[in-house]
Amino acid sequence: MNIFRKLFSRKRVRAETAIGLSDPQLLNWLGINPGEVSYRGAKGLKEATVYACIRILADSIGKLPVKVYQENAGVVVHDMAPLLKIRPNPYMSARDFYKALEVQRNLYGNAYAWIDVSSTGRVGGLYPLDSTRIKIYVDDNGLLDSRKLWYVYTDTNNKEYKLRPDELIHLKGLTCDGLVGLTPLEELRKLVESAGAGTEFLNNSLKHGMQVRGIVHYVGDISREAQAKFKEHFEEMSAGLKNAGRISLLPVGYQYQPLSLNMADAQFVENSQLTIKQIAAAFGIKSHQLNDLGRATYANIGEQQREFYIDTLMDILTGYEQEFTYKLFTRKELSNGWYIKFNVNALLRADPKTRYEGYRVAIQSGFLTPNEARELEEYNGLPGGDRLLINGNMMPIEMAGEQYRKNVGGGE
Repeated sequence: MNIFRKLFSRKRVRAETAIGLSDPQLLNWLGINPGEVSYRGAKGLKEATVYACIRILADSIGKLPVKVYQENAGVVVHDMAPLLKIRPNPYMSARDFYKALEVQRNLYGNAYAWIDVSSTGRVGGLYPLDSTRIKIYVDDNGLLDSRKLWYVYTDTNNKEYKLRPDELIHLKGLTCDGLVGLTPLEELRKLVESAGAGTEFLNNSLKHGMQVRGIVHYVGDISREAQAKFKEHFEEMSAGLKNAGRISLLPVGYQYQPLSLNMADAQFVENSQLTIKQIAAAFGIKSHQLNDLGRATYANIGEQQREFYIDTLMDILTGYEQEFTYKLFTRKELSNGWYIKFNVNALLRADPKTRYEGYRVAIQSGFLTPNEARELEEYNGLPGGDRLLINGNMMPIEMAGEQYRKNVGGGE
């Protein structure tokens, strides 16, 4: 499978191109504006709300460090650690790798990474693949292969490669069957297209200087050539930003009647806000993350941020951790309790007050030693810091009231 390394080499591969129904040249030839066709796949990023939601999710995943753990041993040294934490492959950092997977997972419902395994069985790298070039095949009856599930990847030369499930990292979005993730932009197609149409409407209005459209009345007959010539000169005189606010002149016999539907009549603002909130809710993004602070307070922003971590981010991280753990460790390592986990404590890196308060509670409750807290802050341990401490006023519940009984007995 070394052929996959060529995808990231400097050598350019020349491939034949075919014109499809979504090709801009064909659409222009048919008189269709490519920008109005769809917002599917990567085109969905053209819509501002979709772009913002996917950016927030990708940034949230990309900034979390990944660590290798073993049950009852904590953080351990493993050959996989540098790949997951620093550089999964020679061409991208861990941050860029995870962000690329998360963007594709949200755009296409599925994200894939090829696992480069050497002849010795060691994982040498992880390479993200184009989700649009992978198809999943399920053989329920076992007619073609003893394995019921496999993947087929098609490269830029239209050459196909059959891959086993253990050769790929497969991250899914919302799924009905557990095998294939649903494409969010396809499920939200009408919402996204509505938001895109609103942006196009506003953009076109501004380009035309907010001039209203209308009908020019003329009593009498006029040839098609004269109509075209008049329309060209009239639009040149009245349309566009350079003519905004200026007076337009009409020849004698012509009368202009505006046809206007203002934004208030169309409830443009209300519909736009509703669409934004619906798209954000579908991606699990909170309103304040999109700078919608209309009903925000200091208290509820903090609560919404916690809800984002719990309701949205934790489920995504769980999917990453389970898939990476199962696919990257051997059966023996899995049975010995090896696993991968994102360090969500990194989210508090910019909030030292909350972080230190958590350490104080943990140390005073006998949950962490002082040196364990220092290790989390990347400080060296100090003598005497490995002992668990606890508040001296605390005692086992069965000893409650013991001192009073002793005092009573001594008085008698």
